[in-house]
Amino acid sequence: MAGRTVRVQGFPAELPIDRAADKLTIHFQRTRNGGGDIAEVQVLPGSPPCALITFEAAEVAQRILEVKNHVLAIGRARYLLEVTLHVAELSPDEVLRG
Repeated sequence: MAGRTVRVQGFPAELPIDRAADKLTIHFQRTRNGGGDIAEVQVLPGSPPCALITFEAAEVAQRILEVKNHVLAIGRARYLLEVTLHVAELSPDEVLRG
């Protein structure tokens, strides 16, 4: 999964997790947004909430990161998303297996 997962923040906290996942999936699959095929969307509740989106290909994640402004439209509201590369911390066991 290295290089295929991005971290997304900036969507409304009051949005139910399943609806947030649907909205983010639609946004990040669109080619006009730099998107492509998604392997997994994981919405993590919190304040602020964030989502981890894993793409099928690392090239898609890279294109997503190159887009300057990701604006998520929900009804008439617009939310500027913050998208960064997700760097998972590896346990010593994972490093040794690599």
